[in-house]
Amino acid sequence: MIMAEYYVYVLISEKDGNFYVGYTLNLKKRLSDHNNGNVRSTSHRIPLRLIYFEGCLNQQDVIHREKYLKTAWGKRYIKNRIKNYLTSLDSLWHQAGQAVVA
Repeated sequence: MIMAEYYVYVLISEKDGNFYVGYTLNLKKRLSDHNNGNVRSTSHRIPLRLIYFEGCLNQQDVIHREKYLKTAWGKRYIKNRIKNYLTSLDSLWHQAGQAVVA
């Protein structure tokens, strides 16, 4: 069985509702780094929730996928893939006085 070595992932900020796309070798550690404020680009947006990830076999492929997911087409792809999740999340946030801006 072939196992993914790299992961491209999408986080959503529970603070502002925006997405963050990145890649890593260790998804669990990277999510912890983000939520502990150890990643400069997301430290002001915590807490963050993992909403999507894909495995890739090499770094070249994961970088290509990350770049795609950061485009308008890539963002549309993610929103369509997780539409039901975002709808339920939006309902919860509206109850708490927040809204998904993404």
